[in-house]
Amino acid sequence: MSIQLVTVVALALVFLIATVLPVHMGALAFVAAFVIGTAFAGESTDDIVSGFPGDLFVILVGVTLLFAIAKGNGTVDRLVHLVVRAVGGRIALIPWVMFVVTAALTAVGAVVPAAVAIIAPIGMGFARRYRINPLLMGLLIINGASAGGFSPISIFGSIVNGVVARDNLPSDPGLLFASSFVFNLLLCVVVFFLFGGRELIRRSSIAASEVVAVTAQPATALALSGSSAGATRSGDTGPEEPAPAATGDGTDEPEERLPLNRDHVFTLIGLAALAIGALVFKLDVGFTALTVATVLSLVSPGSAKAAVSEVAWPTVLLICGIVTFVSLMERVGTIDWLGNLVTRIGSPLLAAILICAIGAVVSAFASTTGILGALIPLAVPFLLAGEVGAVSMIIALAISSSVVDSSPFSTSGALVVANAPAGQNDKVFRGLMIWGFSMCAVAPVTTWLLFILPGWG
Repeated sequence: MSIQLVTVVALALVFLIATVLPVHMGALAFVAAFVIGTAFAGESTDDIVSGFPGDLFVILVGVTLLFAIAKGNGTVDRLVHLVVRAVGGRIALIPWVMFVVTAALTAVGAVVPAAVAIIAPIGMGFARRYRINPLLMGLLIINGASAGGFSPISIFGSIVNGVVARDNLPSDPGLLFASSFVFNLLLCVVVFFLFGGRELIRRSSIAASEVVAVTAQPATALALSGSSAGATRSGDTGPEEPAPAATGDGTDEPEERLPLNRDHVFTLIGLAALAIGALVFKLDVGFTALTVATVLSLVSPGSAKAAVSEVAWPTVLLICGIVTFVSLMERVGTIDWLGNLVTRIGSPLLAAILICAIGAVVSAFASTTGILGALIPLAVPFLLAGEVGAVSMIIALAISSSVVDSSPFSTSGALVVANAPAGQNDKVFRGLMIWGFSMCAVAPVTTWLLFILPGWG
């Protein structure tokens, strides 16, 4: 048995054992990387550790720590109120606002994980407070990032268009962007109605009247009226949110109308610094978030004291373990091995759908950026033969490799899991795993039928 096949079997066993037995999948993946790396690949422990996703670790810890501080001092709750009031209390519009904002960020050049890292904690705050299914909120944020991710000036778009240009393949950047955006938009429509959208629409008219009346009601009364108006149904995610705590000054003025305190102001400045640093100055999201969180801890130690315990450490272990093992697979050539097997298939149409499937499966665990940069050149020989349209193949591969970012093993999916409402991390993880792996099958087949089979480009 070749080392490449050994790694594929080992990965399958990791999932099987962790599903059947109460063993943490992340720890199991670390052990598998150690055993396979040392016993079969001849690697040292330093080689194995080199595959540890330090950047992903810093992003997960930094962002969740920062937003744990923001939640603890009440800043996130203030933002929730402001955004809901801005949409007139129409709760059904909140996930779509998150979709549009995230798509806009990635379309103008933000890295997909950076955009999700900024928006996911806010969106999950909305989900927690207004009983929106966190899967609905998380998937609209992730798909929004993918929708804008292939604009000509975006990171994904620049990578794909650059690879295509270097290999002298036909290209259509505008069609790539439009196709990705429409595909993700339609996917979000399915997600919306599958995960409780009808219930949100029903509740929106009630919520709108509540928001109009908020200036005449105390915050506690508003929360109680919201609880009675929106009974838990298929679109809800758990028990009712407790009423907001009484304000510190003893007044009955609604929380939204009270002036921001010092902690709120510093936290908002910190969040703005994170956004500007990541999106404008291209600073590392994880280290920037850790820096902001540390400064806030120094400014207000009391409000930040419990934040470290709110970091999703089990999720961090899980994601880092799986990615470390996938890095081993990349080093021993498993990805290239699978790709070469596919390109030797006699039927170009069959090879095309298999390449899209490989891109989807691997991207669900590893870097979408890396997959796009690796599989497109791998497909060049049969694309140049002209039996499969280059433009349609590239669009199908790009979409198949990006919509699976909803997998909890990808950076975007991991951020959504890490920021899920308290007590729902496991539920969100399972939901994203089911959805993400379903996309590994659905996206390649759908894009093959829509783009490759008709023979575009």
